[in-house]
Formats: sequence, C-alpha cells, structure tokens
Amino acid sequence: MASATKAAAAPAPVARRSPMAPPRSFLWLRRVFLTLLTGFVLLPVYVMVSSSLKPLQDVAGSFRWLPSSVTFRPYVDIWTTVPLADYFLNSLIVAGAATVCSVVIAVFAAYAVSRYRFRGKRVFTVTVLSTQMFPGILFLLPLFLIYVNIGNATGIALFGSRAGLILTYLTFSLPFSIWMLIGYFDSVPKELDEAALVDGCGPLGALFRVVVPAAIPGIVAVAVYAFMTAWGEVLFASVMTNDTTRTLAVGLQGYATQNDVYWNQVMAASLVVSVPVVAGFLLLQRYLVAGLTAGAVK
Repeated sequence: MASATKAAAAPAPVARRSPMAPPRSFLWLRRVFLTLLTGFVLLPVYVMVSSSLKPLQDVAGSFRWLPSSVTFRPYVDIWTTVPLADYFLNSLIVAGAATVCSVVIAVFAAYAVSRYRFRGKRVFTVTVLSTQMFPGILFLLPLFLIYVNIGNATGIALFGSRAGLILTYLTFSLPFSIWMLIGYFDSVPKELDEAALVDGCGPLGALFRVVVPAAIPGIVAVAVYAFMTAWGEVLFASVMTNDTTRTLAVGLQGYATQNDVYWNQVMAASLVVSVPVVAGFLLLQRYLVAGLTAGAVK
C-alpha cells in the first residue's frame, strides 16, 4: 500500500524540449512577423474590394475604412463606361496566342539544346540568357520602326495590330521560356528517349510521347509566366495598339476622364481583370511549384 501511495503521489515526468527545437522567443517573433506580413499583403486587397463597393463620393473624398453604403453598381457600370468587354477579348487573344507560341517554340528549341550537340550551341544558350539583361524599353523604338517599315514595304499592318503585339511579347517571354525548359529537359533521363527510339519512335515521337509528358510541370510554369507577362504588360501595349486592339492593361486608363476619375469603377475593373490570372494560378499551383523547383536538386 505504501509503495502504491508513493507511486501515485510521484509527479508526472516533465516533457523535455528537443535540443534542436527553436527557442520560444523565436517562435513568438515568427508569429508576430508572419501576422504583420499577412496584414501588409491583405491590406491593399481590402482597400480594392471595399473601394469597389463604395459610392463614388465615398472614394473621391477622404478615405473611409467602411463604406457609408454598399453598392454593386460599379461592377455594372464598368462595362459601359469603357468598352471593357472588347479590351478583355483583346487581352485574351493576345495573351493566349503569345502563350501558345512561346510554349511550342520553347519546347522544340529546348529539346534540341538539351538532347543534341551542334555547332554554336553554347553561343545560342548564352545569347538567349543575355537577352534578359536588357530593359524592355530599350526595344520599344526599334520595334516601332521595324513594324512601320514592314507595313510600308509589304502592306502587312503589324503596328496597331494584335499580331504585332503578340510578336512583341514573344521577344520577352521566349528567351526565358527556352532557358527554363532547357534545365527541365536536362533533368529528364536521356534513357527514356533512347528507350522510345528503340521501340520505334522517331525524335518527334520521343519528344511528344515521353519527354513532354514527363516535363508537364515545367511546361505549365513556362505557360503561366508567358501568360502573366502578356496579360499585365502596359508599356508596349500603350504604344503598339489603337482603339480597336487596346488591351486591358491600357484600357483601364479610360476610367480617368478630364473631369473626374471613377475610382470605384477602377477598383472593380481591376478585380475583374485579375480573376483569370488568380484562377489559373490556383488551378495550376501544384504544377507551377514543381516546375519552378525542377533541377534544383540533382
């Protein structure tokens, strides 16, 4: 009985912290930092959403955290104040075509660099990478002169057309896409290509039946990058387009008139414009993360 009483009265063993566990002060500091960072990131989103639900007088005056009255009228007026639907269609066509062309060309170019040896291979890869060092505005005037001279000489209207804007965006997205897919194709074992060739596939058959399915995450990452680059670009779209080919990034300026700026409609249109990009990112997130981290560990 005495031994049982002593055993019952004995204190429970205290759980010891692992020597590798971070100190409690670090854990609290991390929580505070992440909370502040989350608030910093979500604050602009809240301002956009709340401003899009306010009457114009609330947005034009001093800033108010809460609207005096909630209205969805700005989401209705954005389609009539400016031809937003036309701008939306232009952006979809330009960004979609630039993405498809960038992915297709990058797949063939990266596969050739990754799998074959040819004269000038190193020069080609260095040239592709070096194009990323130059600012985009450096190419604005040369492309403008090239498009105008081509139009005068051949009658092909590249300046002010969707085709000209697509070619312009390819000059930015294609070099990065090729460089990124080269690294991803290098991580795919060459033995898979050799096995496909032994089974009777040609080089294109090995590419599309073996390499491309294994490189889907990298291809998705390239497609997302190309689409986002074309979707939100402003500088070249403001110079290379006209009233009929204007994209969303430039068309949003139409809510600012000489007399007033429809800030609530600007915020509402900005949220509507960001929906395709956000939805695509959420749907392809797992492929995007895998594609961006490909080749990091050999």
